[in-house]
Amino acid sequence: MRFGYGTNGFANHRLSDALVVIADLGYEGVALTLDSGHLDPYGPFVSRRIAQVGRWLDRLNLSLVIETGGRYVLDPVHKHHPTLVHPPDQAAPRVDLLRRAVRVAAELGAEAVSFWSGTRPSGVQDGWDNLAKGVEAVLVEAETCGVTLGFEPEPGMLVEDIAGYERLRGMLGQPARLGLTLDIGHCRCNEPDSVPEAVRRAGPHLVNVQIDDMRRDVHEHLEFGEGEIDFPPVLAALTETGYQGLVSVELPRHSHAAPVVAERSLRFLREAVS
Repeated sequence: MRFGYGTNGFANHRLSDALVVIADLGYEGVALTLDSGHLDPYGPFVSRRIAQVGRWLDRLNLSLVIETGGRYVLDPVHKHHPTLVHPPDQAAPRVDLLRRAVRVAAELGAEAVSFWSGTRPSGVQDGWDNLAKGVEAVLVEAETCGVTLGFEPEPGMLVEDIAGYERLRGMLGQPARLGLTLDIGHCRCNEPDSVPEAVRRAGPHLVNVQIDDMRRDVHEHLEFGEGEIDFPPVLAALTETGYQGLVSVELPRHSHAAPVVAERSLRFLREAVS
């Protein structure tokens, strides 16, 4: 099992420093959030920056997934705005961001690009149709670039569970490139089945896994041992599915103590596996 760490949990570090710390701790990959602080897809000289990041990853032998959950990357005032659930004309900036993410992933050889639906805005009656149109547009870019997409159900969003992902995938005709990003904490938060059962259900579609602890009905990413998840059976279920991608620690509110949190997270996961 290959463990990675999310750069959104190293928000106070330069990206180059964060990657070195993550690699030196023994992680095998990184979940890189496209955002203003680390790799800004709208920044100046972005092609040079992407090439630079590629050299760092190669030098450190780190695998990669691309995450797209930057809070204010599109709107400096409204978090995660706009989303794919907005009407197509309003959702255009989000579609553009995701297309850019696909191209970045192709250049860097990323294993997947992860994204989510967003919440239903007021006044939008059929967010599912809006969402399907937006995902279709991103799929065209993914097909062109040969990149795999990982759609992530998020508690409180239009698509908040595995059943919602399955509905969306069915609406789109079961596209091969539309895989599933599964956050283990979310499984405890709001999936009806046990966490190991949710992992097995997700198994055929998994292309990206995030891991953190969580409590029932509370969407708060916690360090391992602070929530309600029993991890050895969960990791055993993940192994049973045959998943071989990255399993990346997702602690976006722990940047204040990132190196310490990352070290004890990896120690916990290795013990849970063994």
